[in-house]
Amino acid sequence: MGALAEIGEHLIKLAAGLREVVLPFLGLHAARQNAGVAVGGDVTFEIDETAETYLAAYMARELPGWAYYSEDRGLQGPAQPELVLVVDPIDGTRPAAAGFEAACVSIAAVPPVPVPTMGDVVAGVVQEIKTGDLFWAGKGDGFGMRRADGAEIPFVPSPRADLEGLFWTLGFRGRPAVVLASVLEELIDTSSVRGAVFDIGSATYSITRLLTGQLDAYVDIGPAIIAAHPETEAEFRRVGLGAVLCNSPYDLAAVHLICREAGLPVSDADGSLLDGRPVLGSDAGYQLACIASGNGELQAMLVEAVQRGITDYRMVPRP
Repeated sequence: MGALAEIGEHLIKLAAGLREVVLPFLGLHAARQNAGVAVGGDVTFEIDETAETYLAAYMARELPGWAYYSEDRGLQGPAQPELVLVVDPIDGTRPAAAGFEAACVSIAAVPPVPVPTMGDVVAGVVQEIKTGDLFWAGKGDGFGMRRADGAEIPFVPSPRADLEGLFWTLGFRGRPAVVLASVLEELIDTSSVRGAVFDIGSATYSITRLLTGQLDAYVDIGPAIIAAHPETEAEFRRVGLGAVLCNSPYDLAAVHLICREAGLPVSDADGSLLDGRPVLGSDAGYQLACIASGNGELQAMLVEAVQRGITDYRMVPRP
């Protein structure tokens, strides 16, 4: 077994363990209890704390030479690790607490360089918590998808290259409704009847739907809106209870590699690559805008529409 394959097997084993410990909590009202605040500012639910406790114990017992960065606890482990894992034990905590299927374990591996980036990710694994479906990739080594029973999941990315019939999803949690809808007005209105827009609540679940062909695109652009219109940050913090709550690297690190290995386009809101973005961090300075889709032609159309929305946006003062 090669080094990359061995890393992947460790990631798959850890993902399976996290899934097993979270699965009994899906849909329970007890899972919704607030247990604190994560390092990035988001609310930690009881179901998150269960997963984080398992993660800490597993890493100490099974992979003591590896460090890890998690959503709720930040960077943990030895000061000079052999490898660093970027872990979101539950991407889609709210869907998980509601008992929906749109919740995944997401794990990526990066070398222990001073400032690892999205482009440094060498392996990534995403596992759906409810179904057990598994997606994985190794850098330069391709990708794979299989059901819990071992059956292969067909790779059928969308060939769609129009906006009217677009089936797509956006990131809505913690984003101010009026600001987001104003910037994405063209996409929302154009696809409203012949297509569909969803708020699924999990970046990894949403983006893996591009691999299965269930969705055409994923659009989550909060940081790009703030960068172009700094006055909107106050609105993001108002909705985020003091924090800016957009996608952090731990949300995207694994699925970004999977998409790249699958040949699917994934970029910042302006079409630039995410490869150079730091992967260990979760506050507003590390958060990422992301557009991903089933093909390059559609990706270009989405970037153009988003850029029009950002350029044309004018903030309306709150009463």
